[in-house]
Amino acid sequence: MKSKYPERIVCLTEETTETLYLLGEEDRIVGISGFTVRPPRARKEKPKVSAFTSAKIDRIIALEPDLVLGFSDLQADIAAELIRRGVTVLVFNHRSVQEILSMIRTLGAMVGAGQRADELVGVYENNIDHSLVRAAELPRRPKVYFEEWDTPQISGIRWVSELITIAGGDDIFPELAVCPDGKSRIIGDPEEVIRRAPDIIIGSWCGKKFRPEKVAARRGWDAIPAVQNGDLYEIKSAEILQPGPAALTDGLDQLQKIIGRWSA
Repeated sequence: MKSKYPERIVCLTEETTETLYLLGEEDRIVGISGFTVRPPRARKEKPKVSAFTSAKIDRIIALEPDLVLGFSDLQADIAAELIRRGVTVLVFNHRSVQEILSMIRTLGAMVGAGQRADELVGVYENNIDHSLVRAAELPRRPKVYFEEWDTPQISGIRWVSELITIAGGDDIFPELAVCPDGKSRIIGDPEEVIRRAPDIIIGSWCGKKFRPEKVAARRGWDAIPAVQNGDLYEIKSAEILQPGPAALTDGLDQLQKIIGRWSA
């Protein structure tokens, strides 16, 4: 008798792969993104069938998936082609902390692991609550500039901005954080960063190494408190820029450590 839940799932981004492993449902995964690093064993166990904006469509079809999971409008073309080829596709479009938690619950319910998903979300919610309590006890809150890309300069997406707040800081570009696409978060005037005078600069350059010395050398940036005090840090993109468990655990933990040290 065929299961009422998907048995052959292809994950086009990392967060759904990590979530399924955390739920103990990794046997359902038959293909993953080549950018997947969490959990490390996934790269050894599962065939890599996609990048982020491109995919090996014929390879995916050959895996005979009964569900393909994607993320955002950037994978719309991949999703459309798979749909035309008769594949069932679900593209999540979550951009906030609460939407990440909802994604985990939805994915859990789809594979018959609703209770485990609720328990996992409960762990993350408790961690967020504890983080908010710790943040309220900080003697001062830093202004934080989070840079998602350097050329052009792109500020942090919504869940990153929210995690900065949870960790005890204040994002200097909250009005840009609500924009879902990177193009809308481009900082047209680099001097605006100077004017907003961040106490901390955090870089996460989407898979390439953050170069604090290059940031510090930008014209006029020597006037920024973060540059003057050497408060420039990197958080790996795999730990903060995937809208899933990593951001709520390792990403938040690193933000807390950076902000806590500055505040102390």
